[in-house]
Amino acid sequence: MILEVCNITKKFGGVTAIKDTSFSVKSKEIYGLIGPNGAGKTTMFNIITGNYQPTEGAIKFHGQRIDGIKPFKIVHRGIARTFQNIRLFKSMSVLDNVLIGFDYQANYTYLESIFRLPRFFGEEKRIKKRALEILEILGIEQFANELSTSLSYGQQRKVEIARALAANPQLLLLDEPAAGMNPNETHELAELFFKIRDQLDITILLIEHDMKFVNHLCDRVMVLDYGKTIFEGHIKDAIQDEEVIKAYLGDFKHA
Repeated sequence: MILEVCNITKKFGGVTAIKDTSFSVKSKEIYGLIGPNGAGKTTMFNIITGNYQPTEGAIKFHGQRIDGIKPFKIVHRGIARTFQNIRLFKSMSVLDNVLIGFDYQANYTYLESIFRLPRFFGEEKRIKKRALEILEILGIEQFANELSTSLSYGQQRKVEIARALAANPQLLLLDEPAAGMNPNETHELAELFFKIRDQLDITILLIEHDMKFVNHLCDRVMVLDYGKTIFEGHIKDAIQDEEVIKAYLGDFKHA
């Protein structure tokens, strides 16, 4: 298992956002975290990435506990994420937005960057080359020098994913990546995630409300409702589970 979430409880004052929740994600798996609004999904992402500390329980990455570690150190360990609302630097080009993701990987010192010594230029060249390779994998390399805000919504989402990939993650957390996309775009996005998994050996954990997208993409899912696990397993079984249907899916199985 690459990720183990062990009996996590998170309380905000008198409100319990997550209650005694556990799940594990296998290496190179695409795992879906689903449930209605307010179920605790994004809170769980924030705990995994160190933005929140759990009230109880533990998070293990490659068998080592990471709860209590600063978020930037968790990124260095190999976990990157995107957000529900796209967070790009609007005044910067697509390429520059992606280059920010390489920040901690630059193999030169502060003085070497100030005095523009040879290793600085060599590293900058290497990083730029890798950034362009990532943009090519995502099919947006032709926009490298465009302002990020000049792109369509779907393309901006890909830029955000590219920036997360620049951190060289082993585990990629995606918060509603298909939100606001039409069916053609979501199908294309699903195929892109398969490509990322297979070509870059990256495990994916995602939050999503589009059940057809989840059905096409995910190996397994966990369903949260009011912070509690009500189902874990294959999506084909989830959409026939009475408790899941009652909590979230409605008539999807008849769609």
